[in-house]
Amino acid sequence: MSKLTQLTLKGALDGLKAKDFTSVELTEAFIGAIETANPALNAYVATTFDKARAQAAASDARLAKGEGGRLEGAPLGIKDLYCTKDVRTTACSGILDNFVPTYESTVTQNLWDDGAVMLGKLNMDEFAMGSSNETSKWGNVVNPWKSSGSNAPLTPGGSSGGSAAAVAADLCLAATASDTGGSIRQPAAFTGTVGIKPTYGRCSRYGMVAFASSLDQAGPIAKTVEDAAILLQSMCSHDVRDSTSLNLPVPDFSAALGKSLKGLRVGIPDEYRLDGIPAEIDALWEQGIAWLKDAGAEIVRISLPHTKYALPCYYIIAPAEASSNLARYDGMRYGHRTESAQGLTDVYELSRSEGFGKEVKRRVMIGAYVLSAGFYDAYYVKALKVRRRIAEDFTAAYQKCDVILTPATPSSAFELGDQAKAADPVQMYLNDVFTVTTNLAGLPGMSVPAGLDKSGLPLGLQVIGKALDEATVLNVGQAIERAAAFSARPAQWWA
Repeated sequence: MSKLTQLTLKGALDGLKAKDFTSVELTEAFIGAIETANPALNAYVATTFDKARAQAAASDARLAKGEGGRLEGAPLGIKDLYCTKDVRTTACSGILDNFVPTYESTVTQNLWDDGAVMLGKLNMDEFAMGSSNETSKWGNVVNPWKSSGSNAPLTPGGSSGGSAAAVAADLCLAATASDTGGSIRQPAAFTGTVGIKPTYGRCSRYGMVAFASSLDQAGPIAKTVEDAAILLQSMCSHDVRDSTSLNLPVPDFSAALGKSLKGLRVGIPDEYRLDGIPAEIDALWEQGIAWLKDAGAEIVRISLPHTKYALPCYYIIAPAEASSNLARYDGMRYGHRTESAQGLTDVYELSRSEGFGKEVKRRVMIGAYVLSAGFYDAYYVKALKVRRRIAEDFTAAYQKCDVILTPATPSSAFELGDQAKAADPVQMYLNDVFTVTTNLAGLPGMSVPAGLDKSGLPLGLQVIGKALDEATVLNVGQAIERAAAFSARPAQWWA
């Protein structure tokens, strides 16, 4: 049998039920792996090993009686965006560096109710604002993958870089993540893992630190499509504490897997064929089209004409909502409070200036600008209108097709400290070019590892589905997974 940490979530759950090993043994294996790898990868910003051991022991007791939930005994990593009772939660920001919640997020409570074990909190871009995990208060995450012939550290993507790196490096069976403009799918593509953003409202946002409330959505990063389906099943639920939570039954996502694609219509949007896209990305996209065609799907050309406006639209709406959401961090009630204040105004100004990082400040200022008198109609209202057009594009496209296939990212993982991206924020924002449309339209989207580039780095394909049709997205994703037979693993250079 392979090392315990190399098991898939499904394999581990089956092994636990068969009593091939205990949850305590599995948890100790992951604790050892984290202690070895985390100094090099910086995927975890806080570990909860004592809590994990206690949860694992309790799971073993339930399993011994033939009891337990759907995730019983499975060690998971939790993105530092989710409030965890009595465990520090910072959204990797200095403004929350001493915040310990007295309550549990709905998503994580669902996981504990289903028997999962918490290994710790995972690194991320500050307040989920970033595409490279370089804006974290606790330092950047390092991608476990390396380019062939180079030892340069690579980004794992963002904002869920810690989640993706931990899964890719076998530091947890799977992890929670979140996606506001691509923060699940882009890191998954950069690390050879599977990441799915469900329909907006499928997962409760209660207890998730807010970035842009109309765009944020929880989701999993996992080793396989089946694992993603299993974890997503537990994460989803209706929640009266979240007014945007959908009061609908959660389908059995695992039961949707393995179905024939015969007759399924797969849309290929012309607007996603961008100038300057690397030949490898385009070739992989064509390969994905061929795989689905071979599986019995019908390939249909579609148009999403407002796609070119998606990035500017997103980077007006998201900062606007961020400037509103982050106004609560004022040094008064919780989180960082300056020690240099000479008066009340200083408390507000200095606490925020000291606590927020550069990228967060940039987005808060942009958001305040587009919401200000004189610019509100010119920018924010216009962006809302464009957002509606983008959603209508998808509605029209789904008259002709059932799912849409696109690249997940415009490149493979790039080097940390990339000077072109550091000097020009727009270059960094372009990493979201294939992913932001699904957030603006509230649709489910998934990245599946489908190949390697010439440097031996993972590349992903994205499947976008109709609202509430995660089942088809997962099924198509698994068909790609099987056709690609992606089995490459990062070399454990940190061991």
